[in-house]
Amino acid sequence: MTSLPDDTTLRTEGLDARGSGRVLVIGCGAIAREILAIRDRNGWSHLDLTCLPAILHNHPERITDAVRTAVTAHRADYETIFVAYADCGTGGQLEAACAEIGVEMIAGPHCYSFFEGNEVFAARDEITAFYLTDFLVRQFDAFVWKPLGLDRHPDLRDMYFAHYDRLVYQAQTDDPALTDKAKRCAERLGLPFERRMTGYGDLQDTLARWAQR
Repeated sequence: MTSLPDDTTLRTEGLDARGSGRVLVIGCGAIAREILAIRDRNGWSHLDLTCLPAILHNHPERITDAVRTAVTAHRADYETIFVAYADCGTGGQLEAACAEIGVEMIAGPHCYSFFEGNEVFAARDEITAFYLTDFLVRQFDAFVWKPLGLDRHPDLRDMYFAHYDRLVYQAQTDDPALTDKAKRCAERLGLPFERRMTGYGDLQDTLARWAQR
């Protein structure tokens, strides 16, 4: 089982590739724990993982070039490379780049969709829900509170979140402490709280398919 750096390192630096597998997954640091949990549970020792810094979640315009660079850096060392990013706010640029360089990426608009299951998420057609995953609950201040300036100007909260009607915590793991923290996040944002136990959703099925390549 692979040991992980802490969330702060995953946020700012990502994760270097480890192991000697023949398949590499290039993913977001925000889903590193989930990918490794699925891999280790299934014994897919031929599958290695490297992750870009999770903070790119807040800078989607940088994701496509970062993925290109990572593919180029690792291509000679692996038989196959896959990209564990959905569109993630790139406006189709990541999909176009992956098609151009010949690597497959996970389907969906973002991780909230594939964790819930892309078909289920699309059917819900929710535009007034604010989503958090396990990682984003743990890193709420770094990804939500401080980037929005709410640590300095809490009075802006109601303006930013006026069009949301709830906070949805998509739980990948059944962790009461994380659930309690997610509830506090909802309270800080002034939103009703909803918890959905999504598990790994389409990420699990996609990794299973990639592992068979």
